[in-house]
Amino acid sequence: MGGGGGQWQGRDGGRPFAPPEILPPLGENEPARPHDYVYRTVSAPPPPAQPQRQPLLRWRAAPATYVLVGINLLVFALMAGSGVSVTNPGSDDLIRWGATDGQAVLAGQWWRLLTSTFVHIGIIHLATNMWCLWNLGLLGEPLVGPLGLAAVYLLTGTAGNVLSVAVNPNVTGAGASGAVFGIAGLLIVLLKNAHLPVPKTELQRLRRSVIYFALLNFVIGFGTWAFQTTIRIDNMAHLGGFLSGLALGVPLAPRLMSGRAKYYRRQQLVFGAAFVLLVAAGFFVSSFRGDR
Repeated sequence: MGGGGGQWQGRDGGRPFAPPEILPPLGENEPARPHDYVYRTVSAPPPPAQPQRQPLLRWRAAPATYVLVGINLLVFALMAGSGVSVTNPGSDDLIRWGATDGQAVLAGQWWRLLTSTFVHIGIIHLATNMWCLWNLGLLGEPLVGPLGLAAVYLLTGTAGNVLSVAVNPNVTGAGASGAVFGIAGLLIVLLKNAHLPVPKTELQRLRRSVIYFALLNFVIGFGTWAFQTTIRIDNMAHLGGFLSGLALGVPLAPRLMSGRAKYYRRQQLVFGAAFVLLVAAGFFVSSFRGDR
């Protein structure tokens, strides 16, 4: 996937390029703003080298990724500070901090579908999810913007939990992995765009890395289910997040290189429609499962 926070290096040893360069370019009539050189396509003249400002630009390129990781870390620290085990928290502790409990959700505690995306079952669970979120976020945020990445995280994470509750209503679930799979699904679609200002070989390599990430984790997840191992992975949350990420990417992809104004308008429509569909799905699951 590439080192988190660093620059991506071409296989031919050419000039490194940073993920921020692949954000959709400004349209013809869109005024430039200070530091907009960060988002220019490769056809624009390269900006002057400013190595001393690279850490600042790195943060500015993906603020939502750092904020989302920070929130997850903060929630875990608060849980640990309240006495919850950092290696093997109990179900009651997880539920108290916002994990999904199918019966509670069906009884009306729908907020758990969202809060559970920031709750983790031990420090190893947290570390693996945050490592994946950080790497995928640094790659994906320049393509959708900070608000876009936050929306994808929340929408796909919630969608994964909706499917999990629908299939396994008696399970307690938690973790950001559904949202991580959602970001992966979105990237698989968006990185297919051949007009992105990234060398074709690197674009193919990045997309292939995301696909391998998703496949490997699906194999691991369904393997633990097939062989009834002691490790419990919420495969339905992963699948729901991944499919919803793919679904979000399909209508966004045609507008990816049409200028940021048009692209962000498309985002608003897509994310708004996704929210409405999630609410409808929640009511459907409630009606279907609530009568049982």
